[in-house]
Amino acid sequence: MAIISPRVCSPVDIYSTIRFSSTKIHARRQNWSNSCSLYTGSKYACVGFEPENNRNCSVCSSLVVTPTEEDLSISSEKKVYDVVLKQAALVKRKLSSTDLDFGPELLLPGTIPVLKEAYDRCGEVCEEYAKTFYLGTLLMTPERRRAIWAIYVWCRRTDELVDGPNASHITPSALDRWEGRLDDVFAGRPYDMFDAALSDTVARFPVDIQPFKDMIEGMRMDLKKSRYDNFDELYLYCYYVAGTVGLMSVPVMGIAPESKATTESVYNAALALGIANQLTNILRDVGEDARRGRIYLPQDELAQAGLSEEDIFKGKVTDRWRGFMKNQIKRARIFFEEAEKGVTELSQASRWPVWASLLLYRQILDEIEANDYNNFTKRAYVSKAKKLLALPVAYGKSLISPSSKKHSKVIKA
Repeated sequence: MAIISPRVCSPVDIYSTIRFSSTKIHARRQNWSNSCSLYTGSKYACVGFEPENNRNCSVCSSLVVTPTEEDLSISSEKKVYDVVLKQAALVKRKLSSTDLDFGPELLLPGTIPVLKEAYDRCGEVCEEYAKTFYLGTLLMTPERRRAIWAIYVWCRRTDELVDGPNASHITPSALDRWEGRLDDVFAGRPYDMFDAALSDTVARFPVDIQPFKDMIEGMRMDLKKSRYDNFDELYLYCYYVAGTVGLMSVPVMGIAPESKATTESVYNAALALGIANQLTNILRDVGEDARRGRIYLPQDELAQAGLSEEDIFKGKVTDRWRGFMKNQIKRARIFFEEAEKGVTELSQASRWPVWASLLLYRQILDEIEANDYNNFTKRAYVSKAKKLLALPVAYGKSLISPSSKKHSKVIKA
């Protein structure tokens, strides 16, 4: 389910219409090193397990990266980790979000009432299209709640450019104009009501523009790429379209004052959650993507499992497909496990919506299994009853205090 189908115009124009539609924020995936144990030296920022605790972690039986892809994987991993370090450093340089001194409201035509209405509209969008997450945001402080709504709306608007009703009319130059508009938003020159909310948010919190720009880069990839040779390519795409959301959100969510975790480890966990969610969306939407001519699955891993593109388009569940899917689900769950380490370190008032998102998305993997791995014609979804049951569990987890043990460094770029 997507939300806003804006007309992309030049940076000097204001969107003439804003309407709601139905789509979704899409998802993509990621590949492993040729070692079955993922540890501190892992190639992927946001996945780091100590060898002594994970000697039997067999996530990649048939998931192998060939030496000729090494340069690509290093550059992808380093690019992502460099952004993680930059975001963490930005928070360190400024006051933590729990101590931020919120300044005066952004001045716009109509001043404060207009800005309040802008945030209220963002909240309405969030409530309509992400009900469970919205419910969790109500436990946050008003400033954080509004900021998360503003970021959420911008991400959905951006996704709509390539996945919404007007996607066939979107060109690379249109995305360039959208990026120029983003620059104006960060410079305090909003174009419309939703922009105004985001402009105010980035002025109040230590939010950097790079993850926003990287998400737009992910949209550019969607315009020109519908196949991914291996998981290293997908890892970078997955960061662009989903991992970025975690990096945007941490400065707003805030890290608990009593947390002993490093800022970098919390950002890595946020990155892991975004990637885990994207992997889950991808596995859920295999059939839907195939009907649009897209295959967001690692081509080399499909070949190693004895599968081809034709098998995806035929949509027949076989033993080979089940084996392939088991490996993909195992990978996604590892990212969820890594993400859990960081959720507990967030400010207590911010934990519940993140826990709810994590628990509910992870249940989609269970539903894929329950459907006998038929993600061609059956859509895995979590029932309303299961969602309601997950909410008190998420709330209970949100009450757990941060660990006194420091996280291990996740990766050395």
